[in-house]
Amino acid sequence: MWRTLSLQARLTTLLALVLLAGLVINIGRLVLEARPRVAAEDQSVVRLAREFIAVLVVDLAEAPDPEARLARIVGDLSQLRHVSIVHEGQGAMPVPSVPVADAVIAPPVWFVWLVQPEQTTLRVPVVVNGRSLGALVIASHPTDEMAEIWDGIVTQIEVGAAIAAVLFGITMLVVGRALAPLRQIADAMVKIEGGGYAIRVTPAGSPELADICARLNHLAAVLGEAVEDKRQLAERVVSLQDVERREIARELHDEFGPFLFALRAHGSALLRVAGSAPADVAAIRTHGEAMLAQVGQLQQLNRRVLERLRPAGLSELGLREALGALLRWWREAHPGVAVEMTIAPSLGAMHETIELTIYRVVQEALTNVFRHAGATRVTVAIAPVGKDVVSVRVQDDGAGLAADHQLGLGLTGMRERVLALGGTVNVTSAEQGVTVEADVPMGRRG
Repeated sequence: MWRTLSLQARLTTLLALVLLAGLVINIGRLVLEARPRVAAEDQSVVRLAREFIAVLVVDLAEAPDPEARLARIVGDLSQLRHVSIVHEGQGAMPVPSVPVADAVIAPPVWFVWLVQPEQTTLRVPVVVNGRSLGALVIASHPTDEMAEIWDGIVTQIEVGAAIAAVLFGITMLVVGRALAPLRQIADAMVKIEGGGYAIRVTPAGSPELADICARLNHLAAVLGEAVEDKRQLAERVVSLQDVERREIARELHDEFGPFLFALRAHGSALLRVAGSAPADVAAIRTHGEAMLAQVGQLQQLNRRVLERLRPAGLSELGLREALGALLRWWREAHPGVAVEMTIAPSLGAMHETIELTIYRVVQEALTNVFRHAGATRVTVAIAPVGKDVVSVRVQDDGAGLAADHQLGLGLTGMRERVLALGGTVNVTSAEQGVTVEADVPMGRRG
C-alpha cells in the first residue's frame, strides 16, 4: 500500500505519524509521572496539616473555651481540598469531609487504576492544659490531585491536537505547492511521449525541481531537433536514392542502348552474309570482331555500374583489399598524384555495412579530389578510436573549397550514410587542401 501512495501522501502521512507519536509520548510521560506526583502531593498535604494542628493546639491553650474554638476551627477546615480534618470525640467515629472538585474533570477508571492511589489517614490527639479534647483525624484525598492531573492531560491533548492540526494543514499546503512542478513535469512527459516536443515547463519550486524542469525543456528541444533531423534524413535518403536510380537508368539508356543496337545490327548483318552464296568470310570476320569489341565495352560498363552498386571484392577479399584495389585504380588513372593509404593493424573484422560505409567515404572523397582539387598528394588514414569507433581521414594538398561551396550529392550521400549509423562527418577546407574526417561507430561487428 505504501508504494501506491503519492509523494505528497507519503510526506503528509509521515508528518501525521510523527505528530501523533509526539503527542502519545508526551501523554505517556504525564501518565507515568502521575503516580509519584500524587504520592508526593499526598504526603505533603498530610505533613502540612499535622504541623497546622500542632500550632492550633498551642493557640487553644490561650482560648477561654478550647472546645468551642476547636469545633469552630474544624468547621472552617471542612472546605479544604486534597485533605480533610475531622474532630474525633471520645467514643465518636470521625466523619470525613467531602472534597470539593466541581471545577475539575473526573478522571476515567483506567487512569485511576494506573495511578493506584492509597488514602493516607493520620490521627493526632489534642491535649490542652493537660485535658484531652479527643483527636483530629487527617485524611488525604488523592482523587482530587488525580483529577487535576487528568484535567491537565486533557487540556494538553486539546492544545496539542489543535497545534498538530495547524502544522499539518500548513505542511500540506507547503508540500502541495512545492510538489506542484512534479505534476507539470509528469504532464509534459506524457505530451513528449505523444510527440509534443514543443512543450515547455516553467521552472518553479525548489532549486532541484527547477533544475529538473530546465533539463526536461532541454531534453524536449533535443528530441524535437533529433526527430526533425531524422525526418529530413529520411527525405534526403529517398531523394538520393531517386537521383542514383535516375543516373543508373540514364547510363543504362545512354550506354547499354547503343551497344545493344549495334550488336543487333551486326548480328543481322552476319545472318545476311552467312546466308549468301558464296559466304563472305572477310565480312563475317569484320562483323564478328566488331561484336567482340562491343561486348568488351559492355563488360567494362557493366563493371562500372556494378562498382557503383557494390564494390567489387569487398565481400570476398575484405576492406583492406578493396581499398587497395580502389587506390591502385586511381594511381593508374592519375600517375602524377601520389596516393598513400594507412590502415591500422589493430582494425579487425567489421560488419559489412560498416565496411561498405568506410569504403564509400574513401571513394567519394577521392572522387572529389581527382575531379576538383588539382592535388599532387592524397593521404588516406583509417584507424580505430577506442573500442567502438573507426576514424576515416582523407586529406589532400589541393586548392581547397570556395567560401560559398555547397556540398554536392556525393558528399551529402556520404554524410547521410555515416549519420544513419550514428556517426559524424566533418569537411574542412584550408588554403592548401581539404580534409574529410568521418567517425563511424562499430555498433555491429562482423
